[in-house]
Amino acid sequence: MYCYQCEETAKGEACTKTAVCGKTDEVAQLQDQLIYVLKGLAAVNQKARQGIPENPGLKDQIMKFLKGSKSASKEDLDQYINSKFMEDCLFATVTNVNFSSDYFKQKIDEAIGLRDGILVALKENGVNTDDLPKASSVKVSELSNNESVGVLGTKDEDVRSLRELLTYGIKGISAYAHHARILGYTDKEIDAFIEKGLVATVDDTLSADELTSLVLECGGIGVQTMALLDKANTETYGHPEPTEIKLGVGDKPGILVSGHDLKDIESLLKQTQGTGVDVYTHCEMLPTHTYPELKKYSHLMGNYGGSWWEQKTEFDKFNGPILMTTNCLVPPSDSYTDRLFTTSMVGYDGVGHIAEKKDGTKDFSEMIEMAKTCEPPEQLEDGTITAGFAHTSALSVADKIIDAVKDGHISKFIVMAGCDGRHKDRQYYTEFAQQLPDDTVILTAGCAKYRYNKLDLGDIGGIPRVLDAGQCNDSYSLVVIAQKLAEAFGLDDINDLPVSYNIAWYEQKAVLVLLALLNLGVKGIVLGPKLPAFVAPNVLNILVEKFNVSKNTNVEDDIKRLV
Repeated sequence: MYCYQCEETAKGEACTKTAVCGKTDEVAQLQDQLIYVLKGLAAVNQKARQGIPENPGLKDQIMKFLKGSKSASKEDLDQYINSKFMEDCLFATVTNVNFSSDYFKQKIDEAIGLRDGILVALKENGVNTDDLPKASSVKVSELSNNESVGVLGTKDEDVRSLRELLTYGIKGISAYAHHARILGYTDKEIDAFIEKGLVATVDDTLSADELTSLVLECGGIGVQTMALLDKANTETYGHPEPTEIKLGVGDKPGILVSGHDLKDIESLLKQTQGTGVDVYTHCEMLPTHTYPELKKYSHLMGNYGGSWWEQKTEFDKFNGPILMTTNCLVPPSDSYTDRLFTTSMVGYDGVGHIAEKKDGTKDFSEMIEMAKTCEPPEQLEDGTITAGFAHTSALSVADKIIDAVKDGHISKFIVMAGCDGRHKDRQYYTEFAQQLPDDTVILTAGCAKYRYNKLDLGDIGGIPRVLDAGQCNDSYSLVVIAQKLAEAFGLDDINDLPVSYNIAWYEQKAVLVLLALLNLGVKGIVLGPKLPAFVAPNVLNILVEKFNVSKNTNVEDDIKRLV
């Protein structure tokens, strides 16, 4: 094992024995092997895309093969070549998604099967495949102890750093593209970039400068992907509305939903109607309560608990079944393992899994029947918190915000988006929020908000001092808000706005958010609580010189420089 893709990596360097997240050495190596095979599949896909326009027979043969493969998407080949499969596999390798060795062994076999089936079609139609990378021909038996597989397969530190940064950005794209795709929203350009980026990481002819350009391009595709997901969510469920969300519990048994997937909770809400079972959200599912088409369900009771890393305590006290729809799963305690269910790409050996049926639906009846036998949740807290300030809601009061700035009532907006984590140094974000001047407003998205969203920070002329846009992908909303405010103030550069960025990161979706901000030209971002271990010194210098990225230090000094 050599894994340093998350903020909590061992000693700030790399996990080399057992991962801090809980995955085993075997799973870590299988994830590396799957990613390597996907890079080969991406190269074969690219070759097929290039060859199809001039060779209709190739298209027909590949389409016939894909239709006969259980691993492939059945979507039109003119739009995709197994893009859904690749996105789902990449999503499964994000931190705290899937811990099952059997899952990754199966996906490696499926990826090689897809790759080889398309290779046969290419060769039989006279397409030259001699220039494909080694990853396009590697066999399962050759993956173990293969020095080309895994992080350390790239010897040059700077190239390795850029390749990993690009790979982690692509993982973030894949996660967000997955959520959009299951709601019926896709983008050929996004799918093509995933392939392009993966192939670039096994192309030894690319220079550090060329890889740097690709990393920034990844940020641009990240913006495009988050915009697509925003469109998918809002056209399906309506635009989020400012909503007071209950923190207490009811007197009925409940099901707790964690992760990020709105379609899963919608299906569960429909299936639990009239059953006497309430549904609660956890962590990044909090924004569910702000979407008109989801908040209409009267048995969507409230939000239970806080950030992902507290789930062992909170899941134990919930009493009813828990559904993990995406990351962030913590290896469960025995006290609730029998009540924990995973779905989609999430996996953990020994817990129940709700699989998608052939028609794309999911049957949650097992969880519902179990819930009926359980006690209601133990109350953790009471009161309410307010969320739902995505770009549409925030911009609906733009005039009020602009007047508050012009009149001197608001001096600064602080973007405190991103991820939470379990280490004590995360208390920095709570203290930072507490010590901000009373004329500042926090713009937030992601689970980082649980460090301060329950503080009583008041409001400024009716504008809450914490404006919560939603999930980590809703960081896009914060960018839209900044861009629209810049237009309103007649500014050409969003960096001229009274906006500062104090971003917390943990996993690969947060890496993509950072790259997206850089692509949009945002400068002066403060990042923490640690800098990524995979960013080599020379790569860090580029980020510092071009974008003035820096690490957070202490609350007092950071407030001085950001406010």
